[in-house]
Amino acid sequence: MAQASELPKTSQPSIAKLDEILTSLKEQGYTHALGLFLSSGISGFYQNIQYMVDDYEGLTIAFPDTLITSAPLGIMVESVFNWRDQGDDFAIIQDKLAIQISHTSAFIMVDDLDHLVKGGRLSNGAAILGNLLSIKPILYFNDQGVIEVYEKVRTEKKATKRLIEIIKEATASGQYRIIVIHGNAPEKAEELRQHLLESGVGMDVSLATFGSVIGTHLGAGSIALGYIPVI
Repeated sequence: MAQASELPKTSQPSIAKLDEILTSLKEQGYTHALGLFLSSGISGFYQNIQYMVDDYEGLTIAFPDTLITSAPLGIMVESVFNWRDQGDDFAIIQDKLAIQISHTSAFIMVDDLDHLVKGGRLSNGAAILGNLLSIKPILYFNDQGVIEVYEKVRTEKKATKRLIEIIKEATASGQYRIIVIHGNAPEKAEELRQHLLESGVGMDVSLATFGSVIGTHLGAGSIALGYIPVI
């Protein structure tokens, strides 16, 4: 993939498969269904399935916009199961999830600017200049769930230090789970995890890898810090 002039194509999940799942749930007597999918800011799937919410009589369905992807999205799914298991009803689960979504984000450091060119997020000229100046843009999920440039920092060392500062400030109040997410860079990820622990940024810092979709667009060597509140 690193040598390719174009990135592999990604596609949305099958709506027909989702219809099959929801139909099966209804036939089995389930009364409520909650679906968590990629942020609407990076995938059209969220918009494309909203019509399905009212299509299954007797089945109350919610498809909230998660505004995120990767490991934080997986933790949201775990949280929903935990709330269900502790006896929370559907409305309370939705309320807790809304709070969790609104306080979750991720900041990303891309290793190779040329990869952003392939993905259409950066011009070739900007990438050449950025590489010459050793610029490491820090990207993030904004409050609409869209990936944007947060800051441009020179050198990876300074960008890493800035990432830690950003996460420390973002998680200063409340209890958060922090995840170091990487694209085939386990040693770099573990080093960043140790820096986080030494800096006192939370006690729950785990490691994860990017999924295939987001990994395709960010490239090998990319690192992200995701954070999500414990509710």
